[in-house]
Amino acid sequence: MLASLKSLAVFALAATAAQAAIVTYDWNITYVTANPDGLKERRVVGVNGQFPIPAINVTLNDTLVINVINQLDEPTSLHSHGLFQTGNGQFDGPSMVTQCPIPAGAKFTYTIPIEQHGTYWIHGHYKGHYVDGLRGPLIIHNINETYAYDEEYTLALADWYHTEHPIMLEQYLSIFNPSGAEPVPESGLINHMTNAKFNFVPGKTYRLRLINMSALAMFHFHIDGHEMEIIEIDGIDVERTKVTSFPITAAQRYSVLVTAKNDTSYNYILHADMDPAMFDVVPDDLQLNVTGTIVYSESAPTAPEETSQWLDFNDGDLVPVIPEETSEPAQIIALTASFNVLSDYSNKATFNDITYVQPKVPSLYTALTTGNYSSNPEVYGKYTHPLVLKHNDWIEIIINNNDAGNHPFHLHGHVFQIVGRGEGVHDPSKPYEGYINTTNPARRDTVLVPTEQNVAIRFRANNPGVWLFHCHIEWHLQAGLAVTFIEAPDLIPSVIKVDQSHYDNCKALDIPFSGNAAGKEGLDLTGANLGPDPLPGTFTAKGIVALVFTIIAALLGLGTVIWYAREDDINIQAEAAKARNNEEETN
Repeated sequence: MLASLKSLAVFALAATAAQAAIVTYDWNITYVTANPDGLKERRVVGVNGQFPIPAINVTLNDTLVINVINQLDEPTSLHSHGLFQTGNGQFDGPSMVTQCPIPAGAKFTYTIPIEQHGTYWIHGHYKGHYVDGLRGPLIIHNINETYAYDEEYTLALADWYHTEHPIMLEQYLSIFNPSGAEPVPESGLINHMTNAKFNFVPGKTYRLRLINMSALAMFHFHIDGHEMEIIEIDGIDVERTKVTSFPITAAQRYSVLVTAKNDTSYNYILHADMDPAMFDVVPDDLQLNVTGTIVYSESAPTAPEETSQWLDFNDGDLVPVIPEETSEPAQIIALTASFNVLSDYSNKATFNDITYVQPKVPSLYTALTTGNYSSNPEVYGKYTHPLVLKHNDWIEIIINNNDAGNHPFHLHGHVFQIVGRGEGVHDPSKPYEGYINTTNPARRDTVLVPTEQNVAIRFRANNPGVWLFHCHIEWHLQAGLAVTFIEAPDLIPSVIKVDQSHYDNCKALDIPFSGNAAGKEGLDLTGANLGPDPLPGTFTAKGIVALVFTIIAALLGLGTVIWYAREDDINIQAEAAKARNNEEETN
């Protein structure tokens, strides 16, 4: 019997090895012209002259190779969102965290062993390139899928802007935007179009893979006349859960099973409603109800559209198929997210009063080149907000949202357990009281923390490397809402190997690639990049707006006084000139 089991195990390993492959994509990243919402043609970032960019499809145990040529007029980088990159953190992609960006005109290759399956996406992680189009699905198929289905579709949900990201970012971070109002998109899209169609055959079961690739928008998804069963969240298979609707915030992914009807009498609308609560102001011409069509027959009429119902939904209730119990954390980190006007007079985001600023040396390279100093968070610079984690420790993060808006927070290199939720800002000096599940809790890599609430997450620090933790609303990341986890720094040099191509990118951009955050030795951080700090006292958004309008009113009032004083002076001068003329005529 034992011999038979061994034979079966060897056969299974051989079969798995036989299925593994090197899957190569050649990506020439360029500017192209597109008009996805039919309202305005503009320049976007595409791949191989295409927009939207082509999906990547690989299978568990494959090796994904992406050969990049950067033909933009500025650097870029790519992040494979949700991938663990175990021992491979040099290819995680965020610029100045794990690599120098790829210079304009340069080549670079990402080599990624595939160790997980599920629904992911790939996007630019330099400035706001993904807002301008550098984003696409990355689908990793399991060798044997957990659930049976006949066919599958990918639905990429996204918001769309008519103005290029750098222009909007400058306006967003301007001192003339003291309330921090984010740019509101002009449209919402499904698969970067406004009329996406999905053909259904009666009786078949379809897997719909949903990815929210937005810079800001959250969607509520439902399909007229059909039930859905959630089977995956962020790459984690979960027990079938029936739903009629659910929300999906920026960077999250879901898979649902939908069984087609047995007749072709009607076609049906699928809905991805943008949540207006994510926008400071909803323009009159913004279509919040983004739709596509389930097509049973091209000649069939569309069934009467159903009213959208956004039902209560808690992703923490979803049960992973492969159980993972949690453990008491060895380290508890409380992070409070806030927005305030800082000492540079712009509205910035902070975790615990620190706004993230990129270092002069990518943080991973600092971990690789500073020896014993790599375990000292100071070496990474205050404004990268570095937090050092010990290898294999269980880490708990209590995320406090002390802001008027909702925030989706994403952890690179891991999935985490959602173990708690609570109201208000948790006082870190007191025991946490919001635990909801410590037995096989839901796991994912992006969690929504609603306004003035908190969420407790846990993960095991079993992946040595440098991993960003940040809000995935792109405007908030650019405003500094990020921290850097330095995980098992003593092991990073023996686990992660950086080849010469990384350093060539740095040299081409004149970026140092060794030493501390300032590019120097030890703890000499002279010349390191510094961030703005909190102003003395507390400035609320309403108070700031009131102050700004008071200043504007004062300036207008002063201008009015000057104008009327000038007008009086002109009148006096005119009367004097008239008197002189009369005197000259008399003489």
